[in-house]
Amino acid sequence: MTLNFNDPSPALDGASLLITGGTGSFGKAFAHTLLERYEPRRVIIFSRDELKQYEMEQTIPADKRDRVRFFIGDVRDAERLELAMREIDYVIHAAALKHVPAAEYNPFECVKTNIHGAENVVMAALRTGVKRVIALSTDKAASPINLYGASKLASDKIFVAANNLAGTNDTRFAVVRYGNVLGSRGSVLPFFRQLIASNATSLPITHPDMTRFWITLGQGVDFVLSSLEIMSGGEIFIPKIPSMKITDFASAIAPDMPQEIVGIRPGEKLHETMITSDDARTTLELEDRYIIEPSLAFWSNAHLAGHNARPVPDGFEYASNQNNEWLDADGLLRLMKEFGIEY
Repeated sequence: MTLNFNDPSPALDGASLLITGGTGSFGKAFAHTLLERYEPRRVIIFSRDELKQYEMEQTIPADKRDRVRFFIGDVRDAERLELAMREIDYVIHAAALKHVPAAEYNPFECVKTNIHGAENVVMAALRTGVKRVIALSTDKAASPINLYGASKLASDKIFVAANNLAGTNDTRFAVVRYGNVLGSRGSVLPFFRQLIASNATSLPITHPDMTRFWITLGQGVDFVLSSLEIMSGGEIFIPKIPSMKITDFASAIAPDMPQEIVGIRPGEKLHETMITSDDARTTLELEDRYIIEPSLAFWSNAHLAGHNARPVPDGFEYASNQNNEWLDADGLLRLMKEFGIEY
């Protein structure tokens, strides 16, 4: 299966962009895509790890390095964010504490980064006159049962409501929500790959019926770019992406390796949901995505007229176990090969 998010990307030639969490898996892929496809005036990589910034700098083509700036900073630091956002046109907010067990064990740290950090991004963008901001969310933000998901739900609400704070300011905010990213740092693929390389005797499976949504980094980057183009402010964009059982995923990666059921971890769901039945009342369906509409007085879906936007049915729910699109082993391996993902 190949998913293509075909809406045109925004005119980013000559634009200045800032990526929070810019040395993470998504941030690096997004920055490299910007430099390959466009001629941006500046790309600001905003993150707090100097080693990761140094390592990323070495991967930037020599003829593009004059366009890239690396800012040491933390989204918890409002003043530093505001300084970094001066003369910036677009912000992609990818910084977050994302590890579910770590968030459960360190709740205050999760709240400071994912919730207070979201507030800081909003206020800095408003004060500096950024044009558009897109925040990356997660399927765990829908009906959350763990702190990470709850903190990202709060973050989503902050970015949607931020459009009410803009007043006569032209700054607009939207959210992109999607599922597991194939091959990203901390995901199951590199974990399985490490176990296989260390000659483990089996792969741990939390539950034989567990399902997840899957998307590649490249698809995620394209989806954010296209959402940046069509956003009006306040939307939550959700791509139509396939589901796969974790057992089938493990069998595709290591077909001859036994699987051991180890039990669901605290805060983990059997299936993930990206649109709840309650959200369905304000959800539009496009050819390649869903849009949860904001309850904002200024918002109108008139700008989506050319995208064949239509309401979803009553009671609709977009969950990983109720999906119309599924990956089998061959489909997963083709997808990984197409996007250059090792397995």
